[in-house]
Amino acid sequence: MARANLASSVPSPCVSICTMDPVTGLCTGCQRTIDEIASWSVLDDEARREVWQRIFARRDEAVARDTDDDGT
Repeated sequence: MARANLASSVPSPCVSICTMDPVTGLCTGCQRTIDEIASWSVLDDEARREVWQRIFARRDEAVARDTDDDGT
């Protein structure tokens, strides 16, 4: 989901790669926690947007870690 599209209806971040990483506690496909996945169907749009914001932050952190690990 593009960040600019958060104002419209909120789609699920699920990409059908459903494997929980035991180290991070996140789904390797959508980067959600098990609690975020389990509660998605009952969240209102505002709460869903908050989940998306956490996903964006997690992705940004992962990129920053990967960049630091590469020495670039």
